[in-house]
Amino acid sequence: MGAAGDAAENEIRSAIENWRSAFNARDEDRVCALFAPDLVANYQGEPERDYSSLCEMLRAAVRAPDVIYRYSVEINEIVVYGETAVVRLVWALEIEKAGSPTQTIEEPAVDIFHRQADGTWKISRYLAYPAAR
Repeated sequence: MGAAGDAAENEIRSAIENWRSAFNARDEDRVCALFAPDLVANYQGEPERDYSSLCEMLRAAVRAPDVIYRYSVEINEIVVYGETAVVRLVWALEIEKAGSPTQTIEEPAVDIFHRQADGTWKISRYLAYPAAR
């Protein structure tokens, strides 16, 4: 991959981990930081989302007083092509609601990152779906 590819892969891993930490800490100010302004987000069974609609959904989730959402992530592959990277990963969303058993939803995904003008890597496209159980 070379030094540039290795550096990009490390930056992308760090961006994913920083987002996971921010989301789990209910950090409303940083919960949209992983996503590019030109975002197109596709999640099976849900309407396509842009940056604004995804951020509003994420902010509502971290504000929810009666539900705790926590993400973990397993990165399977990062392939860097210049200013673009394709990441295959599985997000696992744990949902805790008082009076209900904890639910975990595995969400396999392909996230397409683009290097932004400021040098950061952000998701500009993603495809995700709940894993069949």
